Amino acid sequence: MIAKTVTNDWLLKWNIQPLAIIFPIILDMIFLVSRTGHFYRYSLTVSSFCSDNIQLGIWEYQSCIDFRYRHIGVENMSSDAEEIQIPVSWGHISGKWWGPQDRQPILAIHGWQDNAGSFDKLAPMLLPDFSILCIDLPGHGFSSSYPKGKVLCIHWDGLIIARQIVKHFEWKKVTIMGHSLGASIGFLYAATFPDEIDKLICLDAASPAVFTNAEIVELTTRNVEKFLRYEESTKEDMPCYPYADMRDIMMHGHRGSLTPESCKIMLKRGIHRDPESNNYLFARDVRLLSPLGFISLDMALEYASRITCKVLNIKATGTLRHHSYYSRILNKIKETASTLQVHEVKGTHHVHLNNPQDIVSFVINFLKS
Repeated sequence: MIAKTVTNDWLLKWNIQPLAIIFPIILDMIFLVSRTGHFYRYSLTVSSFCSDNIQLGIWEYQSCIDFRYRHIGVENMSSDAEEIQIPVSWGHISGKWWGPQDRQPILAIHGWQDNAGSFDKLAPMLLPDFSILCIDLPGHGFSSSYPKGKVLCIHWDGLIIARQIVKHFEWKKVTIMGHSLGASIGFLYAATFPDEIDKLICLDAASPAVFTNAEIVELTTRNVEKFLRYEESTKEDMPCYPYADMRDIMMHGHRGSLTPESCKIMLKRGIHRDPESNNYLFARDVRLLSPLGFISLDMALEYASRITCKVLNIKATGTLRHHSYYSRILNKIKETASTLQVHEVKGTHHVHLNNPQDIVSFVINFLKS
């Protein structure tokens, strides 16, 4: 278990006498999340008591057969973000609502294989002037995975999810802030529903990645085969590692884009504990590795030509993702968008998580414009 060390001062504050307790205590608490009407059952496990420290952990039971371990540090127990669930036909979309819930939030959408924690450092900087709803896309974080047999077209799936959320809350217009895949989804939403979006913030992406026709054919062949393999995979096929190894795997997989601190943030929603082995599994749906629904540059430019809202694009200098088409997409958006602001900042693909202070002024000024 990942532990948060708590001093005796903290124990005494809550009238807990550490020397008197020599056995684990399980406290079951029922919480009603009034906004969604969903119940959560939590167990607060208090173990390893001694005169110096205590270990805390929380098990989040999402159903009678599905549970995930979620570490919560003591400093986060009074977080400004509320966990919410939005019902969908196959389960739920999980999210973190930052700020007041009596106002419409910015809809924040994370990148591929990331989760709502991607905005954990930026979102608080936007308070109290704005509210932010950071969602976990299907198969990411705490959200339900699509049912078996559903082919994943991540950009188009995300477009539908964004539309479902807008309809669920009955918003007339929406402001979307997206990173990477999330920015691509925002791009598609702004083009598909140009009269129903107010502002679009794209973090280190201009549109979905584009491919030549030949590349699309090759990717389709490869990913269909991969999808069928992943579709038949079971829990026993999934790699399971100690926490330290999971952290190293995530760091390596992002190729230096995440700092160690950012990696720890992403792991809070990105892994869950296997009670049998006491190790950890990645929470994301493995089928995300075999997406379909690629687009060409011509298609991307056509979508870009339909965008009329205000657009902010923030590019990181230390990324390999700025292909030759990036500027062409932005130039096309500029022709029809109400306004287009483009800022380049020093940092990696996850600059918004690693160094949010470097971009927050651009975001706030844009939102207030």
